[in-house]
Amino acid sequence: MFQKLFCLLLVATFAFSCSPISKKELNRTFRNTEKNFKDHTGFMLFDQKENKTIYEYNAGKYFTPASNIKILTLYTCLRILGDSVPGLRYVVRGDSMIFWGTGDPSFLYRSSFSNNVVYSFLKSTDKKLFFSASNFNTTHYGPGWAWDDYSDSYSAEKSPFPVYGNLVSIKGNRKEVEIEPSYFKKYTRTGEYAERASATRNLDSNNFMVYPSAQGKYEFDIPFKVDPSLLCQLLTDTLKRNVQPIETSIPGNSKFINSIPSDSLYRVLMQDSDNFIAEQLLLLCSGILSDTLKPEISIRYSKDKFLQNLADPPVWVDGSGLSRYNLLTPRSTVQIWKEIYSLLPRDRLFPLLATGGKSGTIRNWYQGSKPYIFGKTGTLSNNHSLSGFLVTRSGKTLIFSFMNSNFTASVKDIRRNMQSILNLIYENY
Repeated sequence: MFQKLFCLLLVATFAFSCSPISKKELNRTFRNTEKNFKDHTGFMLFDQKENKTIYEYNAGKYFTPASNIKILTLYTCLRILGDSVPGLRYVVRGDSMIFWGTGDPSFLYRSSFSNNVVYSFLKSTDKKLFFSASNFNTTHYGPGWAWDDYSDSYSAEKSPFPVYGNLVSIKGNRKEVEIEPSYFKKYTRTGEYAERASATRNLDSNNFMVYPSAQGKYEFDIPFKVDPSLLCQLLTDTLKRNVQPIETSIPGNSKFINSIPSDSLYRVLMQDSDNFIAEQLLLLCSGILSDTLKPEISIRYSKDKFLQNLADPPVWVDGSGLSRYNLLTPRSTVQIWKEIYSLLPRDRLFPLLATGGKSGTIRNWYQGSKPYIFGKTGTLSNNHSLSGFLVTRSGKTLIFSFMNSNFTASVKDIRRNMQSILNLIYENY
């Protein structure tokens, strides 16, 4: 199937190389794409300098965006959060300090930058420490998430004060197993050697099972179940001082401590497509807008205040795109990128994004003599998208959104096809 499609693309390449790209040739290319993959394909190409649409194909139809929904999350954060992320809220009462989480995902999370500001603040205070989760008013999972992903690293639970990315790191070899945080060692059992190493967690508890491999080293990250009592135990363990849970509302005189630069999270969000950071970012925004950590607050506010003029209103339910309830059109995606481009200077924005042939989820794709694709991928089974910026050989900066839904071919074949089409545009526009 792919060989047939590739031949068609070669014909298209010849046509484009002999004359400027025509709408007729692009229509033929995208119709052949849908015919050969038997899928639903949408595309839009926009010249931001000329402020005009160059080409669109099913651009007003809705697709399952997967992690392309993180584009909306990024835009919302750019409009609500400042240059630094609020790390916690606190109030001092006598000899005690009560603190509340803000949703900041960076605390002891190795996938993101950490400057230890919050850690040092809690460690050095001479007050007794009490943690309250009273401002967390949502579920640990998003609507429409697959329940059987609970043991996969990309489905870490949401929480008001995450630690270690809400993940347990399990590393080992034939002789030993290392658990981080070490608190979970007592809840981890080792089974018989297997041909291929594996590790799982019990659905309803923080009991872990590791099956080592006789072949060599292995490493797994598994989400742990979160609750205020466990968080206090983990903080007590790492801070080497007692932290107790308490249930009390945030008073009007509470103060904020900022932690890391916001761009440090945005870079991991967009390049590595970190679902956990995406979800926590919406909690951070809701904590700025209110005293409650709830993603629906951020989503509703963004749709009402920032996204009200989109051509096609998004169906938007989570920050990461793990939910199949999300729906987005290529046309609206391009509009959002246009707004982001107007907010951030190019030399700040492009380094945050996945870059073809260089970084993030497209480091092995869209390679050229110099990078020409900057954007965000989105992948769920049977769905794959790429949206962002295409810098053509002639130097034009174009905004595009390329979405594919309901295919049964391999994602690799879909990516090859997308790469061929986007390269044609790069070479000929």
